Amino acid sequence: MDNFYFFLLVFDYFAVIYFFLVNGTYLFLNIKAFFSIRKYWSARETVEFENKFQSEFYKPVSIIIPAYNEELTVVDNITSILSLQYPEYEVVVVNDGSKDNTIEELKDKFNLVISSRSYRKDLETQLVKEVYDSADYPNLVVVDKENGGKADALNAGINIAQFPLVCNVDADSLIDDHALLKIVEPFARDWRVIAAGGTIRVANDCEIRGGQVTKVRLAKKPLVRMQVLEYLRAFLFGRVGWAALNSLLIISGAFGVFKRKHLINAGGYSTDTVGEDMELVLKLNRMMKKTRREYRVVFFPDPVCWTQVPEDIQTLSNQRRRWQRGLGQSLLMNKELFFNKDYGLLGLFTYPFYFFVEFLGPVIETLGYLAIILTIFLQSGITPVAVLFFITAVLMGILLSIISLLFEEMTFHKYDKLSDKLSLILYAFLENLGYKQLHTYWRLRGIIDLILKKESWGTQKRKNF
Repeated sequence: MDNFYFFLLVFDYFAVIYFFLVNGTYLFLNIKAFFSIRKYWSARETVEFENKFQSEFYKPVSIIIPAYNEELTVVDNITSILSLQYPEYEVVVVNDGSKDNTIEELKDKFNLVISSRSYRKDLETQLVKEVYDSADYPNLVVVDKENGGKADALNAGINIAQFPLVCNVDADSLIDDHALLKIVEPFARDWRVIAAGGTIRVANDCEIRGGQVTKVRLAKKPLVRMQVLEYLRAFLFGRVGWAALNSLLIISGAFGVFKRKHLINAGGYSTDTVGEDMELVLKLNRMMKKTRREYRVVFFPDPVCWTQVPEDIQTLSNQRRRWQRGLGQSLLMNKELFFNKDYGLLGLFTYPFYFFVEFLGPVIETLGYLAIILTIFLQSGITPVAVLFFITAVLMGILLSIISLLFEEMTFHKYDKLSDKLSLILYAFLENLGYKQLHTYWRLRGIIDLILKKESWGTQKRKNF
């Protein structure tokens, strides 16, 4: 019994140190991101994007929208894209064998006719049944193909894309009208940039007109408000922080821009993972490092894409399990990076951090919670190590959320109502006292799904914007 308690106590302190190091790293990334955002904000004030892209130095963009059973959102999404401020772009919608009325909605709303455009097969995909042009919008093309999954649909879009830059956008997302100007600007300025990502924000309950978010509102449902905080930490500061260290491993599939030639050279999106967006960025990093070419993968806090997030527990659970499974698949497919000094900071720190924290974190966290609970039970009361665990696992988590909210208020100030700000502060406390632990459980199930080789995408509920 003494030996058991000794090992239990050792693991308790291990869990305390683990949470301290993890949350300390996140705190460092937040601070790094804040100064990066301030620098970006100052530089942006001197740039007139509209005038800059009226010159001949802009780069035309192909915007690819994969759509599977998106009849409720795809029209608003495309309307949003067609209203973007940009001198030259095309919109490529790929209907990935939808079983609902997605293709009928597209034909009806955009007056589709058979296209004479040739379809190149730079990347292997499922059979393309037909290619359509819009009689109303000359820069809109629709590809109707057999179902092959999101990655396969994106590869089909890359095949038919005419321009040197491709921008991938989810069919349940909306883009701010100047977002494309801002995210493409570094490609025109810096030849080293091969990929760029933009911030994703929560669109639920926002006021939307003509495919644009005209009034930002905080969603009413508690589950959605928890996700608002998550997105603030992950996109606005977490990924900006990693990009500031030149170690960004993921650009969300909801909004990212890439040089088409590098996507072709890398073999496009992998169809062997549900985390195709992360796997692609990992693969691009690995490919560019191997060729010893100078390159940059950048992330910007200002070009905003608005997306619907799940509003019920089951849909959110399916999403987070899928994300965790995709994370594991992506890391395993690029395991060559693991503690490989040839890849610099990416191999020696960033990849191991994602492996031990983002992927294996749910296992360590779950064992840590169970060990602390067992220690309290055996000691019949709160122990010093339990207090330390609460400080590092809970209070530091609350601190991270509060700091993210503070930085948001000091920079972009999207939520202008005082009641919304106070509500988010309240949820910064509440999410660490139940929701975070539930989220850990979902991620743990995602790891189990990966081990059991489950391939299910999970049911995703959509509603009109």
